[in-house]
Amino acid sequence: MKLIIRWAIGAFSLFVAAWAVTGIHVDDGGGWIVYAVMAVILGLVNAFVRPLLKLLTCPLILLTLGLFTLVVNALTLLLSAWVANNLFSVGFYIDGFWPALWGALIVSIVSVVLNVFVKDDDDKKDKHR
Repeated sequence: MKLIIRWAIGAFSLFVAAWAVTGIHVDDGGGWIVYAVMAVILGLVNAFVRPLLKLLTCPLILLTLGLFTLVVNALTLLLSAWVANNLFSVGFYIDGFWPALWGALIVSIVSVVLNVFVKDDDDKKDKHR
């Protein structure tokens, strides 16, 4: 159940980013399906590609005191949009790096704020000890 909730949060955060950033476009007619599929693709890219990118850019992340993580997030969002359009014809478009950076920042903020309300099993175990 928590996986579905987190997936819905991801889809909603992508919706907010597409609404707020002028360089992020979604094809008309797709509705929430576009955001749902894009949330799955972004989750997979974050699970498999993002750790490699963070490892390769670790010196830059340390040098910038973590701010380069925003660039990594933007690159993963761009890659996710590319995969969504070129492999699955989803219809989620990002015009370039700067819209991806702002979109990634919005997706991160919305996801963090909404995930506060989703409890982990570890939190329940700690309370019972």
